[in-house]
Amino acid sequence: MTRKEIENLLKAVKNGQKTVAEALNLLQNFPYTELGFAKIDHHREMRTGYPEIVYCAGKTIEQAIGIFRLMSANENNVIGTRADERMFEAVKEVIPEVVYYPVARIISIRKKRIKASVGKIAVITAGTSDMPVAEEAAVTAELLGNRVIRIYDAGVAGIHRLVDKLPDIKSCRVIIVIAGMEGALASVVGGLVDKPVIAVPTSVGYGANFGGISALLAMLTSCSSGVTVVNIDNGFGAGFSASMINHMK
Repeated sequence: MTRKEIENLLKAVKNGQKTVAEALNLLQNFPYTELGFAKIDHHREMRTGYPEIVYCAGKTIEQAIGIFRLMSANENNVIGTRADERMFEAVKEVIPEVVYYPVARIISIRKKRIKASVGKIAVITAGTSDMPVAEEAAVTAELLGNRVIRIYDAGVAGIHRLVDKLPDIKSCRVIIVIAGMEGALASVVGGLVDKPVIAVPTSVGYGANFGGISALLAMLTSCSSGVTVVNIDNGFGAGFSASMINHMK
């Protein structure tokens, strides 16, 4: 429930359009609902502007269905990250309007419109192998009301591919750079633009990449000012943070 929805409810009680009992019925599970295996936070959208987002990895299908069903019944938009095809098919049997983004591994249920941002977010990858993380970032940002420009396979091994897209990149308000291997692309982009850059190291790379540690350390020690870093393979975190920046007035 958003701040505006609560405000409208209180006005309806004041104006006699709703009784106190009706209002209490709507607020009875506020601020959260206890499911035994999860506590669903209905208050989060009022605090942060976004509803609770579900991390699906490690949850059983039955748990995911219970969470999605409750959030959907409360007219919340639902975003479930790191969900596989099997979980999606099971949820779809219960909530037919569910949408699945297979590359991003995101389940989405749209119940209400989210205010669209004015600015755009660029999502840039060093290589095609970084696309799953990039799509997690891009789809997250889109579901949170942002316009996204995707620029994939533009790494430092062929820097001209990035330079060709600089006009598009500079037209964006926030830039997400996703790279594995040595993670150099974030520093390159950070040195070319005057916008905040959110760097996402990925686990893509050969042995000495150490599952993304080499890219993470390179991004953390970037000499380009304005580059911030999220965790390895955390496309969701980058997309969410970029959305918050992009919605700032």
